[in-house]
Amino acid sequence: MRKKIFKEAKKEYSFVSEKFPLYYLVLQNLGGISLEQKKIKEAICYFKTLQVHPNYSLVKSSVLHALGLAYFHLSRFDKAETYLLMSYSLQEKEKDTISLISSYTNIANLYYEQYKDSQAIPYFEKAYHLSKKIKSFKFRRKTSLNMSVIEENRKNLTKALIYRKEFEKWNDSLNDQNKIWSIAQVEKKYAVNQKQKQIKLLEVENKVKITQRNGFVISSILLLLLLSTSLYFYYRKNKTNKIILTQKNELDTLNATKDKLLSVISHDLRSSVNAFKQSSSKLLKDIDDNNYEKLPKIARKSIAIASSTSSLLDNILHWATIQNHQLYFSRESVNLFSVMEQIAYNYKPLFEDKNIIFKNTIPKSVFVWADLDSLKITTRNLLDNAIKFSKETGIISVYLYKEEDGFYYFVIEDTGIGMDKETQEALLKEGVLLNKKKNQKGLGTGLGIQLCKSMIKKNKGKFLIESTEGLGTKMIIALPKLVQNG
Repeated sequence: MRKKIFKEAKKEYSFVSEKFPLYYLVLQNLGGISLEQKKIKEAICYFKTLQVHPNYSLVKSSVLHALGLAYFHLSRFDKAETYLLMSYSLQEKEKDTISLISSYTNIANLYYEQYKDSQAIPYFEKAYHLSKKIKSFKFRRKTSLNMSVIEENRKNLTKALIYRKEFEKWNDSLNDQNKIWSIAQVEKKYAVNQKQKQIKLLEVENKVKITQRNGFVISSILLLLLLSTSLYFYYRKNKTNKIILTQKNELDTLNATKDKLLSVISHDLRSSVNAFKQSSSKLLKDIDDNNYEKLPKIARKSIAIASSTSSLLDNILHWATIQNHQLYFSRESVNLFSVMEQIAYNYKPLFEDKNIIFKNTIPKSVFVWADLDSLKITTRNLLDNAIKFSKETGIISVYLYKEEDGFYYFVIEDTGIGMDKETQEALLKEGVLLNKKKNQKGLGTGLGIQLCKSMIKKNKGKFLIESTEGLGTKMIIALPKLVQNG
């Protein structure tokens, strides 16, 4: 019967592909079957094949133990000893108690077979003492019997008798356990039969329930379909409403943008054009009156008006581009000192015209992570405002304020006319343009500041204003530091 089971097992294992993730267990079981069938060389082949398998480490101690037993059966004691000791060493590290008892016993038998009693007996004793730590009657019986035989061979009959009695006790316990298991199997079989009768009865009852349930299921499906259809149309309607609302909001934004542009054009741009017309008229009058000494002053004023108008047009263009999400934006490492020097160079004639002293004390080692073009637009606007609202012989300073939380804070400070708290708060509000009639004399609609705020925000920065009327203004910008790798 057992041979037939082994044969069937081998047949089933032959259908398993080598690509199967647990194929290493198939090899181990095939080797174990061959060992049981006394086909020792065949078993060794299976275990040797397993040793080169990628998952060999998972069953290494078991395979080494099996190889030791195989060579033991072939009476190749040296090889058997090598493999059994290697297996025993691994099992000690793994603290595998049951496997260690088997290893101790097999190593002891190996030495005993070679009449090396002095080497065998300590391993028999180890197996015996270790078996006391587990509840297995089988291992306790086996180790007690081994110790009885050893003591009998050593003519120590008293100890041999003690071990023999212990063996008989564990043997009786094992027999009792087997009887209990046999009774349990009978009871289990009876319980299974009773359960099968109950199942048949339940099957009849279930057929009735299934018929009733099918009617309920069909009704539920129809109701679910109706509900799903209603939800689908509700979702479609809700989605359509969201699209309409989004389009309405976009249209409102475009209308607001248009209104703001018209407001800027009607106030700032018209004022600049009127100022240019007045300056041109005065220029013609002085030429007609031969007042040539006034011409340079008027020309410089005209240039300033033209420059201001050009900056205003640039701001309108940039602001409209941002509002329509068409601005190209690419952040990179930027040297802050160099940018301020480039911008200040373009304003040198205006500094000289108003006798303004410009100071740039930003350290040359300061690099920020920002879009270069948007940073230039921002600093140009703020510097333009500082010049515009500075008095004759004023001072404009650009300096590093502080370094905090991954940001560089730098300041563009002027000693100009300053502004009141109400104007500061209005400028810092998102998207708010100043009322031309209500704001301070000389101030525009604040489009340049709104543009600066948008640019700074896109650069993940911060913007603050500190100002005192009659003393000047500090425009504070915080930009992310360049993070060095490594």
